[in-house]
Amino acid sequence: MDGETALLTRDQAAKYLGIKPGTLACWVSTRRYALPFVRVGSRVRYRRSDLDAFLAARTVRPEGADGEDK
Repeated sequence: MDGETALLTRDQAAKYLGIKPGTLACWVSTRRYALPFVRVGSRVRYRRSDLDAFLAARTVRPEGADGEDK
């Protein structure tokens, strides 16, 4: 399994996102965000590529940051 498809534990995923594991658990249980996860038995795992996509979708770029003045 490469880094993109490796499954991360809740603790690893939370550290990667810079949040507490309890926050991540809350997001999953309340479905606050559409953050994909994999259920392995009773455990929850996250793909690094899904976490990257989650972060990319929430990246805010200021107007004109692409080099164009608007």
